Parts: sequence; C-alpha cells; structure tokens
Amino acid sequence: MIKYTLKCAEGHDFESWFASASAFDTLQSSGHLACVICGSSDVDKAIMAPRVSTSKAVAVAPSDPVPQAPSTKADVEATLSKMRAEVEKNATYVGKDFAKDARDIHLGDAPERPIWGEANPTEAKALIDDGVPVVPLPFIPTRKVN
Repeated sequence: MIKYTLKCAEGHDFESWFASASAFDTLQSSGHLACVICGSSDVDKAIMAPRVSTSKAVAVAPSDPVPQAPSTKADVEATLSKMRAEVEKNATYVGKDFAKDARDIHLGDAPERPIWGEANPTEAKALIDDGVPVVPLPFIPTRKVN
C-alpha cells in the first residue's frame, strides 16, 4: 500500500491509499479518481516531502497552513452526501454483481464504464490482488440505510 497526497484542479488537498503506484496511474487514467471535497475528477499527485526517521525529534512548523478535514458532524454529512450524489450520478449501481462486473470490465470482457456496488472482503481483496482498480466507498447503498 502507498499513500499519496493528492490535489484537485480546484486546489483541494487530500490523501488516499493505493495498492501500488501503478494502481494510482490506472485509476487516474480511467477517470476513477475524484476530489473528496468538491468531486472534481481532475486529480493529480501533490508535491510530497518524504518521511525520514531520525534519531532526534525535531519540531518543524508548517510553512503553509494545512487544509483541515470537515470538522463538524454537519460538514462530514454534507461531504458524504455530495460524494454519494456524484457516485450515483456518474456510475451504475450493480449491487452484489460488483466483483464479477469489475473483473469483466478490467479484462475487457465488458464495456468500460464506471460502476459501484457491493463486495465482501474476500472478493475485494481478490480484485485488488489481481490489479483491478477498486476503491471502497464511505457509504452504503440507499436501500440499506435506516
């Protein structure tokens, strides 16, 4: 796993984990990355400083203020609501067929299109291990919401 700091065309910075550098490249080239703040699909890696361990603890003040994640429950709910709306608007819900459909699209056995659905942990791990670009979503389908 690798963590990248990402930046959208609107200037929002955020972080995300990827199975590998090539997984990031695949997701980016297929348009499957989106800003967690505004939903823009114009996302690139931001300049990152390497993490280097030293024997001495040194406090360094940041030169630029770091954008904060949504801080209130209302901010988090609004962000998740916006994310859900973007996913529902731009992708097809395939339900429990997600793992099969994602694999078929990856192998070229089905037309490429954005999809979302449900996969159990074993299915999700198998997709990741096989290089299929997938990302967990921080919400569940509407039909399961109380």
